[in-house]
Amino acid sequence: MEAKKLRIVFMGTPEFAVESLKALVENGYQVAGVVTAPDKPAGRGQKLAEPAVKKYAQAHGLPVLQPEKLRDPAFLTQLKELRPDLQVVVAFRMLPEVVWSLPPLGTFNLHASLLPQYRGAAPLNWVVINGEKETGVTTFLLDHQIDTGKIIFREKTPVGDRETAGDLHDRLMEIGAQVVLKTVDALAAGHVEPLPQESVLPENQTLKPAPKIFREDTHINWNAPAQKVYNLIRGLSPYPAAWTSLENKAGGQVADLKIYFAEYQPDNRVPEPGTLLSDGKTYLQIACADGWLRVTDLQLSAKKRMKTDEFLRGFQDINGWRIKK
Repeated sequence: MEAKKLRIVFMGTPEFAVESLKALVENGYQVAGVVTAPDKPAGRGQKLAEPAVKKYAQAHGLPVLQPEKLRDPAFLTQLKELRPDLQVVVAFRMLPEVVWSLPPLGTFNLHASLLPQYRGAAPLNWVVINGEKETGVTTFLLDHQIDTGKIIFREKTPVGDRETAGDLHDRLMEIGAQVVLKTVDALAAGHVEPLPQESVLPENQTLKPAPKIFREDTHINWNAPAQKVYNLIRGLSPYPAAWTSLENKAGGQVADLKIYFAEYQPDNRVPEPGTLLSDGKTYLQIACADGWLRVTDLQLSAKKRMKTDEFLRGFQDINGWRIKK
């Protein structure tokens, strides 16, 4: 069947998914409907915020479904009425079989890693945190277990030494959109033989997971090697961001500090890990086990994100503070 005659139902929620939906729409594919998450309260005012995918879909006149539960009979009826030939999933939740098995051509997912490596909710973050030099995107057919279905295509890309998770997000978002189009075309033409994930895993290579990130995963341990701390900061930037706590030497006052980027400076003669070094005007360095990290972008609790020199102008006597143990 001609790819652009397929009735496609697109499922996704955040900005990462918008690029793939946009690629389908702008290249003339028939998007019969869009499924996304319900609106949720956000921000200090807790006003209802619409998912990025919903905003794009409505701006382009696409039908939008926002089910609370994917097994809801009313939603399943609406989904069937869209008569999908194929479903495309990008950054959405786990689907029950009654949903992913509906279209004749099946349902495929775009995942932001080279499966079977980094299965899970946060592949972008963990790839950078673990210091990987290469990653990519994968399209695969959904089955009963999360992120385990047969692989359709994989597209590789290097990870830069200074690249953050945010930088990687933006690049993979664009790469992934093109792989989505390639996958739709291949499935429509029947020119694809999906491969079991085990078949693309090199012998003796250990699988690395990408679980959801919790607050305890984001706290900086300054006793760790500087390269490891540097990778943690990059891998959590801009969200949820790595953090540490400052403690006033005189009064015991504590302030949390998010660090978005830092320059890595190896040094075998560093003092005790966690030691602060600053001229109080232009730079702030923090000692790790085997080197310094010179902080360049940071955010004090209840303040905006800023450059280090701006932070130091508004923060009195940085040398009167220390890292809270």
